[in-house]
Parts: sequence; C-alpha cells; structure tokens
Amino acid sequence: MKEIALGFLTALFLVIIAMPSLIKVAKLKHLVDEPGDKRKLHRRSVPTIGGILIFAGTILGFSLWFPSSSAYELGMVYDPLRALHEFKFLVASMFILFFLGLKDDIIGVSPSKKLMVHMVVGAILVFMADIRIRDFCGLFGINDMPDYISYLFSVFVYIVIVNAINLIDGVDGLAGGIGLIASFTFAYWFYQTMDLPLALLAAGLGGALLGFLVFNFNPARIFMGDSGSLTIGVVIYVLATQMIDFPVDRLPAGIRGVSKPVLAMAILAYPLIDTIRVFFIRTIQGRSPFSADKNHIHHRLLALGLNHRQTVLCLYGYTAFIIVLAFLMPANRPNISFLIVGGVALALAQGIFFIPTKEEKKMKAKIGEQAA
Repeated sequence: MKEIALGFLTALFLVIIAMPSLIKVAKLKHLVDEPGDKRKLHRRSVPTIGGILIFAGTILGFSLWFPSSSAYELGMVYDPLRALHEFKFLVASMFILFFLGLKDDIIGVSPSKKLMVHMVVGAILVFMADIRIRDFCGLFGINDMPDYISYLFSVFVYIVIVNAINLIDGVDGLAGGIGLIASFTFAYWFYQTMDLPLALLAAGLGGALLGFLVFNFNPARIFMGDSGSLTIGVVIYVLATQMIDFPVDRLPAGIRGVSKPVLAMAILAYPLIDTIRVFFIRTIQGRSPFSADKNHIHHRLLALGLNHRQTVLCLYGYTAFIIVLAFLMPANRPNISFLIVGGVALALAQGIFFIPTKEEKKMKAKIGEQAA
C-alpha cells in the first residue's frame, strides 16, 4: 500500500535532511560522548542524541500517514477503532521513553528511576492499551493464558526487549542495523496480513533507522543514545506482541504455516541471546546483571580480529539467517521449530567463544613454556 511506502520515505528523508544540523548543534552544545573509558570503542568525541530523529522520524511517518477508515472499507482487515485506541497509548509511551532516554543521554538517570518509568510504560501498554501476549500458539504446550499471567508476563517481556535493544548498542551501526532488519521483517509480515497500521509503524521505524545508519555506520558521526534505543525497543515490543497475538484465522496462506512466537523470537534472536548470556555470566560472577563489561558477542568478534564493519555485517547476516530459518519451520510443531531455531541461534552465538583470540593463544603458549 502507498501509505506504507510514504511512511517509510517520510521518516527516511526527515532523518537524512535534519541529521547534519543535529550533529552540528550537539557539538556546539557539547552533547557528546568523550573517549577515555576503556570499554568505549570510539577514539573521538561523538554526539549522543541521534535518537531525537529516530523518534521524530518514526512518529512523523506513522502519524502523518495513519490509515483512515476508508482503507478499512477498501479491504484492510484491521479494526480502525482498535487501531486508534492503540495508537494513542503507543505515542504516549514513546514520548515518555523518549524524554527518559534524552535525559539519560544528557545528564544521566539512575537505574531505579529507569525501572520505575519502564513499569509505568509497561502498565500503559499492557493494561491500558491491552497490547499483550495472550497465548503461545501451542509453544511449550501453552495456548490461552489466564489474564493475570498474560498481564504480568507481557510487562516482563516489554522490560526484557527494551533493555536487550539498549544493551546491544555498543558498536557503530549495530543496534540500528538489527532494528532495521526487524522493522523490515515486521513490515513484510503485517503487510501480508493486511494490517496497515502495524505495517506502517514498522515501515516508519525502518525508514528512520535507515536514515540514521547513513550517519551511524562506522565511523559513526553520531550515536543513537538511550533516546533512540528505547524508541526502537518499545516499537519492537508492540510489533512482536501484536504478531504473536494476531488471529490465526486471519493469516494468509503464505505465512499461516509459520509459528508466530518462534518467528518473533527469531527476529530478536541476537539481542535476546546476547542479553541473557551476559546477565547469566555477570550473575554467576557475583556482579550486578546491569554492570558494564566487554563480554558481549560483538566484543568477542572484535577480539577475534574483525573490524567494526565486519562485526556488524556478520551480526546482520546472523540475524537474517535466523529469521529465514524461522520462516521455514512448521507452525504445527512449534516446539520442534523452537528447538531447531533456538538451538542453531545459540550454537552460532556461543560457538565464537570457543575460537581462541590471539591474546589467548599467546597466553596459552606462555603457560606451556613455563610448564615445560
């Protein structure tokens, strides 16, 4: 539909046209991330407020071309009243998270305050907008969930997704590129289901991220900051949840054979696996799960000798491969599909940690010499 293309192009051109001015203002006002911390991979001052235009582009592309009731009358299958109901709560949630992220980018916000805001946004989306996971379509033997479990689980999923997207924002172009691939996949899926508002939302985010990557791909001229990663996280939560909750009887034949929960998790395979992995390691080491380190998958790829561009392209390919694999899995056997897709995703992600780096080889050789 033309609205989807227009939403994508509106977001794309807004970001491309406005970003040079934003970079200039950020440097003049010294809203930059300085090098120096050994965890940081950049070696020069870089503005940190690129999320302003990711947010603006997504909102503008989505709201400007939001479908009218005439689109529904022409054959779209969405409920225009429900779409408008969800729209107002989504936009409200995006504004709250945008200002939280912007404040954190400029002066910082404590983890406890962040959690409080996330609980509020989670409540708005789950309890007020009713955007939640109601069943797992047979995955793990779960179909319809009791309401109280559905509400609590959905808030938990929201918090996991927004934090997972935030945690992978560690290499130029990584979070933006993974978000772009996710957006395009959701846009395709919802276009196939003829759900125009959700396809438009995904396209708007995709256009904003594509424009952002022009300035964020290595060497980055600007970072998205929390204002950007939180915007991506909340939109992806809505799209993933609505995908899982989409009525099976309204699915076209082309995608009816795909397990919705498995596909949603495949789209988020990299951020989810990386987040669970680092949280687990930090916990067993007796550290806070939210403490910073250099134990992410992208850090390992860099340690193995890949440069920034090679690292992000490798992870783009990984994400695309897992998504394609999920599309090939049968919906009538969701547990088998999950085991195959999840097993492959985990094996590929964890396998690189069995490849020794140059430093590890030198250390092993040194230990061998001392033992001899």
